[in-house]
Amino acid sequence: MRPGRRFAPLRSLLYYSQRLVTYPTLRRLVVRALSTALRLRRGAGKELHAATPSENAALSDLRHSGYAPLGNLLDSAQCDAIREWLSSKLLIDRDSERPGFTLVQRPESVRVADYHLRDVIACPHILELANSPALLGLAARYMACKPTISALGLRWSFPMPGDSSVLQAFHRDSEDWRYLKVLVYLTDVDDNAGPHVFLRGSHLTRAPVRLRFYSDSEIVNAHGDDMLLTALGTSGFCFAVDTAGIHKGTAPTQHPRLMLQIQYSLLPSYAYQYAPEHYHGPLVLDPYINRLILRPSALPG
Repeated sequence: MRPGRRFAPLRSLLYYSQRLVTYPTLRRLVVRALSTALRLRRGAGKELHAATPSENAALSDLRHSGYAPLGNLLDSAQCDAIREWLSSKLLIDRDSERPGFTLVQRPESVRVADYHLRDVIACPHILELANSPALLGLAARYMACKPTISALGLRWSFPMPGDSSVLQAFHRDSEDWRYLKVLVYLTDVDDNAGPHVFLRGSHLTRAPVRLRFYSDSEIVNAHGDDMLLTALGTSGFCFAVDTAGIHKGTAPTQHPRLMLQIQYSLLPSYAYQYAPEHYHGPLVLDPYINRLILRPSALPG
Protein backbone atom coordinates (compact mmCIF):
# COMPACT_ATOMS: atom_id res chain seq x y z
CA MET A 1 0.00 0.00 0.00
CA ARG A 2 3.06 2.26 0.10
CA PRO A 3 4.72 4.02 -2.87
CA GLY A 4 6.99 1.68 -4.81
CA ARG A 5 7.12 -0.52 -7.89
CA ARG A 6 3.71 -2.10 -7.23
CA PHE A 7 2.03 0.98 -5.78
CA ALA A 8 -1.56 1.39 -7.01
CA PRO A 9 -2.92 4.82 -6.03
CA LEU A 10 -6.60 3.98 -6.53
CA ARG A 11 -6.38 0.74 -4.56
CA SER A 12 -4.54 2.54 -1.78
CA LEU A 13 -7.18 5.30 -1.73
CA LEU A 14 -10.01 2.77 -1.50
CA TYR A 15 -8.29 0.89 1.30
CA TYR A 16 -7.50 3.93 3.44
CA SER A 17 -10.91 5.50 2.84
CA GLN A 18 -12.47 2.83 5.04
CA ARG A 19 -9.56 2.80 7.49
CA LEU A 20 -10.01 6.51 8.21
CA VAL A 21 -13.72 6.24 9.03
CA THR A 22 -13.54 4.99 12.62
CA TYR A 23 -16.88 6.08 14.11
CA PRO A 24 -19.16 3.01 14.23
CA THR A 25 -22.34 4.97 13.41
CA LEU A 26 -20.80 6.51 10.30
CA ARG A 27 -19.38 3.15 9.21
CA ARG A 28 -22.84 1.59 9.55
CA LEU A 29 -24.30 4.30 7.31
CA VAL A 30 -21.66 3.63 4.64
CA VAL A 31 -22.25 -0.13 4.92
CA ARG A 32 -26.00 0.40 4.48
CA ALA A 33 -25.43 2.48 1.36
CA LEU A 34 -22.95 -0.01 -0.14
CA SER A 35 -25.11 -3.06 0.59
CA THR A 36 -28.14 -1.36 -0.94
CA ALA A 37 -26.17 -0.51 -4.08
CA LEU A 38 -24.87 -4.08 -4.33
CA ARG A 39 -28.36 -5.53 -3.92
CA LEU A 40 -29.65 -3.31 -6.72
CA ARG A 41 -26.78 -4.33 -8.98
CA ARG A 42 -26.32 -8.00 -8.07
CA GLY A 43 -29.62 -8.91 -6.45
CA ALA A 44 -30.10 -10.13 -2.92
CA GLY A 45 -29.77 -13.76 -4.04
CA LYS A 46 -31.43 -16.80 -2.53
CA GLU A 47 -28.94 -16.60 0.37
CA LEU A 48 -31.00 -13.81 1.94
CA HIS A 49 -34.18 -15.85 2.18
CA ALA A 50 -35.58 -18.24 4.79
CA ALA A 51 -33.03 -19.30 7.38
CA THR A 52 -33.28 -22.11 9.93
CA PRO A 53 -33.59 -21.23 13.64
CA SER A 54 -29.96 -22.26 14.21
CA GLU A 55 -28.80 -20.03 11.35
CA ASN A 56 -30.76 -17.10 12.77
CA ALA A 57 -29.19 -17.77 16.19
CA ALA A 58 -25.72 -17.73 14.65
CA LEU A 59 -26.47 -14.42 12.93
CA SER A 60 -27.67 -12.93 16.22
CA ASP A 61 -24.53 -14.13 18.01
CA LEU A 62 -22.33 -12.67 15.30
CA ARG A 63 -24.06 -9.30 15.36
CA HIS A 64 -24.04 -8.90 19.13
CA SER A 65 -20.85 -10.60 20.32
CA GLY A 66 -18.84 -10.77 17.09
CA TYR A 67 -18.41 -14.54 17.41
CA ALA A 68 -20.74 -17.40 16.45
CA PRO A 69 -20.00 -21.14 16.83
CA LEU A 70 -21.32 -23.09 13.83
CA GLY A 71 -20.60 -26.66 14.91
CA ASN A 72 -18.66 -29.32 13.01
CA LEU A 73 -19.40 -28.56 9.36
CA LEU A 74 -16.75 -31.08 8.26
CA ASP A 75 -16.63 -34.60 9.68
CA SER A 76 -13.48 -36.44 10.77
CA ALA A 77 -13.23 -38.37 7.48
CA GLN A 78 -13.32 -35.13 5.47
CA CYS A 79 -10.64 -33.57 7.68
CA ASP A 80 -8.49 -36.68 7.27
CA ALA A 81 -8.88 -36.44 3.49
CA ILE A 82 -7.86 -32.77 3.51
CA ARG A 83 -4.73 -33.41 5.59
CA GLU A 84 -3.76 -36.43 3.48
CA TRP A 85 -4.14 -34.44 0.24
CA LEU A 86 -2.06 -31.58 1.62
CA SER A 87 0.74 -33.84 2.86
CA SER A 88 2.61 -33.63 -0.47
CA LYS A 89 1.97 -29.91 -1.06
CA LEU A 90 4.49 -27.16 -0.36
CA LEU A 91 4.17 -24.75 2.55
CA ILE A 92 5.34 -21.12 2.60
CA ASP A 93 6.96 -19.73 5.75
CA ARG A 94 5.07 -16.63 6.92
CA ASP A 95 7.98 -15.12 8.83
CA SER A 96 11.09 -15.80 6.69
CA GLU A 97 11.96 -16.14 3.03
CA ARG A 98 12.96 -19.73 2.27
CA PRO A 99 12.15 -22.40 -0.33
CA GLY A 100 8.82 -24.16 0.00
CA PHE A 101 8.69 -27.37 2.02
CA THR A 102 6.25 -30.17 2.77
CA LEU A 103 4.90 -30.76 6.25
CA VAL A 104 7.38 -33.55 7.03
CA GLN A 105 10.26 -31.39 5.73
CA ARG A 106 9.38 -28.38 7.92
CA PRO A 107 12.48 -26.65 9.29
CA GLU A 108 12.42 -26.49 13.08
CA SER A 109 12.46 -22.68 13.03
CA VAL A 110 9.13 -22.36 11.15
CA ARG A 111 6.32 -21.10 13.37
CA VAL A 112 3.52 -20.27 10.88
CA ALA A 113 3.20 -21.51 7.27
CA ASP A 114 0.58 -21.29 4.49
CA TYR A 115 -0.36 -23.34 1.43
CA HIS A 116 -0.51 -21.71 -2.00
CA LEU A 117 -3.97 -20.66 -3.22
CA ARG A 118 -3.82 -23.09 -6.16
CA ASP A 119 -3.53 -25.97 -3.68
CA VAL A 120 -6.25 -24.57 -1.43
CA ILE A 121 -8.84 -24.44 -4.22
CA ALA A 122 -7.87 -27.90 -5.51
CA CYS A 123 -8.04 -29.43 -2.02
CA PRO A 124 -11.05 -31.67 -1.32
CA HIS A 125 -14.09 -30.10 0.41
CA ILE A 126 -12.68 -26.55 0.66
CA LEU A 127 -14.51 -24.76 -2.17
CA GLU A 128 -17.67 -26.76 -1.51
CA LEU A 129 -17.71 -25.60 2.11
CA ALA A 130 -16.87 -21.98 1.24
CA ASN A 131 -19.78 -21.94 -1.24
CA SER A 132 -22.23 -23.89 0.93
CA PRO A 133 -25.70 -22.38 1.43
CA ALA A 134 -25.16 -22.24 5.20
CA LEU A 135 -22.01 -20.10 5.01
CA LEU A 136 -23.07 -17.97 2.05
CA GLY A 137 -26.40 -17.41 3.75
CA LEU A 138 -24.78 -16.27 6.98
CA ALA A 139 -22.45 -13.92 5.10
CA ALA A 140 -25.28 -12.54 2.96
CA ARG A 141 -27.44 -11.83 5.98
CA TYR A 142 -24.59 -10.24 7.89
CA MET A 143 -23.84 -7.86 5.01
CA ALA A 144 -27.41 -7.61 3.64
CA CYS A 145 -26.24 -8.37 0.09
CA LYS A 146 -24.53 -11.03 -1.99
CA PRO A 147 -21.07 -11.57 -0.44
CA THR A 148 -17.65 -11.80 -2.05
CA ILE A 149 -15.08 -14.41 -1.02
CA SER A 150 -12.14 -12.07 -0.56
CA ALA A 151 -9.65 -14.45 1.07
CA LEU A 152 -9.24 -18.22 1.26
CA GLY A 153 -6.32 -19.89 3.00
CA LEU A 154 -4.98 -22.92 4.84
CA ARG A 155 -2.41 -22.31 7.59
CA TRP A 156 -0.34 -24.43 9.94
CA SER A 157 0.75 -23.01 13.30
CA PHE A 158 3.48 -24.94 15.13
CA PRO A 159 4.63 -25.02 18.76
CA MET A 160 7.85 -23.05 19.07
CA PRO A 161 9.84 -21.74 22.04
CA GLY A 162 10.52 -18.03 22.34
CA ASP A 163 8.46 -15.04 21.24
CA SER A 164 5.33 -15.75 19.25
CA SER A 165 4.62 -14.47 15.74
CA VAL A 166 2.94 -11.07 15.36
CA LEU A 167 0.02 -13.05 13.95
CA GLN A 168 -0.39 -14.52 17.45
CA ALA A 169 -0.83 -11.23 19.37
CA PHE A 170 -4.14 -9.44 19.99
CA HIS A 171 -5.01 -7.07 17.14
CA ARG A 172 -7.81 -5.84 14.89
CA ASP A 173 -8.13 -6.45 11.15
CA SER A 174 -9.22 -3.82 8.65
CA GLU A 175 -10.20 -5.71 5.51
CA ASP A 176 -13.30 -3.87 4.25
CA TRP A 177 -16.23 -1.74 5.38
CA ARG A 178 -17.88 -4.96 6.59
CA TYR A 179 -16.70 -8.53 6.46
CA LEU A 180 -16.55 -11.72 8.47
CA LYS A 181 -14.20 -14.69 8.65
CA VAL A 182 -15.24 -18.29 8.95
CA LEU A 183 -12.51 -20.34 10.59
CA VAL A 184 -12.44 -24.13 10.49
CA TYR A 185 -10.16 -26.28 12.64
CA LEU A 186 -8.76 -29.18 10.62
CA THR A 187 -7.00 -30.64 13.66
CA ASP A 188 -8.26 -30.97 17.22
CA VAL A 189 -7.74 -27.70 19.08
CA ASP A 190 -7.57 -27.51 22.85
CA ASP A 191 -5.88 -24.94 25.09
CA ASN A 192 -2.46 -26.32 24.07
CA ALA A 193 -3.05 -26.21 20.30
CA GLY A 194 -3.41 -22.49 19.68
CA PRO A 195 -7.13 -21.68 19.97
CA HIS A 196 -8.61 -18.50 18.54
CA VAL A 197 -9.50 -15.90 21.18
CA PHE A 198 -11.93 -13.02 20.62
CA LEU A 199 -12.87 -10.04 22.79
CA ARG A 200 -16.66 -10.15 23.02
CA GLY A 201 -18.40 -7.14 21.46
CA SER A 202 -15.19 -5.39 20.40
CA HIS A 203 -16.30 -5.36 16.74
CA LEU A 204 -18.88 -2.73 17.77
CA THR A 205 -16.34 -0.39 19.32
CA ARG A 206 -14.34 2.34 17.66
CA ALA A 207 -11.01 1.20 16.21
CA PRO A 208 -7.96 3.49 16.17
CA VAL A 209 -6.86 4.97 12.86
CA ARG A 210 -3.44 3.42 13.35
CA LEU A 211 -3.91 -0.29 14.02
CA ARG A 212 -1.63 -1.84 16.60
CA PHE A 213 -0.98 -4.94 18.67
CA TYR A 214 -2.18 -5.40 22.27
CA SER A 215 -0.54 -7.42 25.03
CA ASP A 216 -2.55 -10.06 26.89
CA SER A 217 -2.27 -8.06 30.12
CA GLU A 218 -3.53 -4.90 28.42
CA ILE A 219 -6.67 -6.66 27.20
CA VAL A 220 -7.36 -8.50 30.47
CA ASN A 221 -6.76 -5.42 32.64
CA ALA A 222 -9.06 -3.28 30.48
CA HIS A 223 -11.88 -5.77 29.90
CA GLY A 224 -11.51 -8.78 32.21
CA ASP A 225 -11.08 -12.49 31.50
CA ASP A 226 -14.82 -13.09 31.25
CA MET A 227 -15.06 -11.00 28.06
CA LEU A 228 -12.68 -13.29 26.17
CA LEU A 229 -14.24 -16.01 24.03
CA THR A 230 -11.94 -18.98 23.36
CA ALA A 231 -12.81 -21.28 20.45
CA LEU A 232 -12.09 -24.93 21.31
CA GLY A 233 -13.18 -27.88 19.20
CA THR A 234 -12.40 -31.12 17.44
CA SER A 235 -11.32 -31.29 13.80
CA GLY A 236 -14.10 -29.92 11.61
CA PHE A 237 -15.29 -27.35 14.17
CA CYS A 238 -16.28 -24.10 12.48
CA PHE A 239 -17.02 -20.62 13.78
CA ALA A 240 -17.69 -17.17 12.34
CA VAL A 241 -15.99 -14.08 13.68
CA ASP A 242 -15.93 -10.38 12.82
CA THR A 243 -12.22 -9.69 13.08
CA ALA A 244 -12.72 -5.94 13.04
CA GLY A 245 -12.91 -6.75 16.75
CA ILE A 246 -9.89 -7.53 18.93
CA HIS A 247 -8.68 -11.11 18.52
CA LYS A 248 -5.69 -13.39 18.23
CA GLY A 249 -4.71 -16.90 17.27
CA THR A 250 -2.93 -18.19 20.36
CA ALA A 251 0.54 -19.64 19.83
CA PRO A 252 0.37 -23.46 20.14
CA THR A 253 2.35 -24.86 23.06
CA GLN A 254 2.13 -28.62 22.50
CA HIS A 255 0.18 -29.52 19.34
CA PRO A 256 0.30 -28.00 15.83
CA ARG A 257 -2.91 -26.52 14.40
CA LEU A 258 -4.17 -26.59 10.80
CA MET A 259 -6.90 -24.04 10.11
CA LEU A 260 -8.96 -23.01 7.11
CA GLN A 261 -9.86 -19.34 6.77
CA ILE A 262 -12.68 -18.10 4.53
CA GLN A 263 -13.26 -14.37 4.36
CA TYR A 264 -16.54 -12.91 3.08
CA SER A 265 -16.81 -9.18 2.45
CA LEU A 266 -18.84 -6.46 0.73
CA LEU A 267 -16.00 -5.52 -1.62
CA PRO A 268 -12.52 -6.80 -2.43
CA SER A 269 -9.99 -6.19 0.32
CA TYR A 270 -7.86 -3.50 -1.30
CA ALA A 271 -4.89 -4.38 0.91
CA TYR A 272 -4.47 -7.55 -1.20
CA GLN A 273 -3.19 -8.10 -4.71
CA TYR A 274 -5.43 -10.79 -6.14
CA ALA A 275 -4.18 -13.49 -8.49
CA PRO A 276 -7.15 -15.81 -9.20
CA GLU A 277 -6.34 -19.43 -9.99
CA HIS A 278 -7.77 -21.96 -12.44
CA TYR A 279 -10.32 -24.44 -11.11
CA HIS A 280 -10.92 -27.74 -12.89
CA GLY A 281 -13.32 -29.39 -10.45
CA PRO A 282 -16.96 -30.41 -10.85
CA LEU A 283 -18.60 -27.71 -8.72
CA VAL A 284 -20.83 -25.09 -10.33
CA LEU A 285 -19.87 -21.90 -8.52
CA ASP A 286 -21.23 -18.36 -8.56
CA PRO A 287 -18.87 -16.26 -10.74
CA TYR A 288 -19.42 -13.06 -8.76
CA ILE A 289 -18.87 -14.57 -5.32
CA ASN A 290 -15.70 -16.41 -6.42
CA ARG A 291 -14.23 -13.86 -8.84
CA LEU A 292 -11.26 -12.91 -6.63
CA ILE A 293 -9.99 -16.46 -6.13
CA LEU A 294 -11.00 -18.23 -9.39
CA ARG A 295 -10.30 -17.15 -12.97
CA PRO A 296 -13.40 -16.37 -15.06
CA SER A 297 -12.53 -19.24 -17.44
CA ALA A 298 -12.99 -21.62 -14.49
CA LEU A 299 -16.50 -20.39 -13.73
CA PRO A 300 -19.85 -20.83 -15.48
CA GLY A 301 -21.38 -17.86 -17.23
